Amino acid sequence: MARKSSSRLPKRKGEFTYRGKTVAELVALDEDEFISMLPARERRTLKRGYTDGRKNVVQQLKDGKDNLRTHYRDIIIFPDMVGKTVEVYNGKSFVAFEIQPEMIGHRFGEFAPTRARVTHGSAGVGATRSSKFVPLK
Repeated sequence: MARKSSSRLPKRKGEFTYRGKTVAELVALDEDEFISMLPARERRTLKRGYTDGRKNVVQQLKDGKDNLRTHYRDIIIFPDMVGKTVEVYNGKSFVAFEIQPEMIGHRFGEFAPTRARVTHGSAGVGATRSSKFVPLK
């Protein structure tokens, strides 16, 4: 059985690929072709369409606007957004991050956590067995 020859160059070590395609190949794809490569949840979201506000944010990023602030946490990251800086609201403040190739197909909200990490303080009175029993007199 003969092997099918590929016209693609072999992947360089450490080069990011999404479903076997480099970022340059993903940018060259038609929007519908890229959407067909996404997982089902993201495909369905894009098939239903964004609201006008979300469309406006995506268009600004595609036009080249950098350092964009938004409250929309559910926008899906496209390959042509790589390298842009976005500030997403987490409920308290805007969290800035630069879009990396590994973020393609994810949503903005995944990179702006809404809950802070819990850091517990020292134990108080009554927290241990030895501090429970206090003599009356």
